[in-house]
Amino acid sequence: MGLYVAVVLDKWERLERLRQELASQQPPLGLRAVGADALDPKTLRELNPALDRRDRQRSMARWLLPFGFAAGVMFTFITNLDTFGFAGPIGQPLIGGLLGLGSGWMGSYAAAASVTGEGDDQIRTVRNRLEEGNWVLLVEAVSGDAMPWGLIQKARPQAVVRLKDD
Repeated sequence: MGLYVAVVLDKWERLERLRQELASQQPPLGLRAVGADALDPKTLRELNPALDRRDRQRSMARWLLPFGFAAGVMFTFITNLDTFGFAGPIGQPLIGGLLGLGSGWMGSYAAAASVTGEGDDQIRTVRNRLEEGNWVLLVEAVSGDAMPWGLIQKARPQAVVRLKDD
């Protein structure tokens, strides 16, 4: 991954012309058009922070669920509480483990929602421009390669938004 920018243009013809000019560049650039007849911004990870949040939650759940279960079982054994005494000596730690599992699941949602992406403001700017009826060309330059700023400025974009810079 390298530099990732969104070029906002008001006309499809300008976007298509810029895409053709950038496609001929060496080394090749990653190009994707977003707009009414092109890709849906809701399906692109670069323009939809909810997709990152969902993946973050799943990743957190992979760790928190087993640890929550183990913590619930251990808590039941350590405290010697008979909260679920009706379940017997095997069922009581199992219920404690299931409660810990549920706590881990809820914690994964809370932890994933509490982290905001570093580029959320930039993404919001691009999505607002899309809602206004503009077109967006997502341009990705491989790490260490230069972005062809001259060609991008020649297309007279309404905005150039830097989404990621790794």
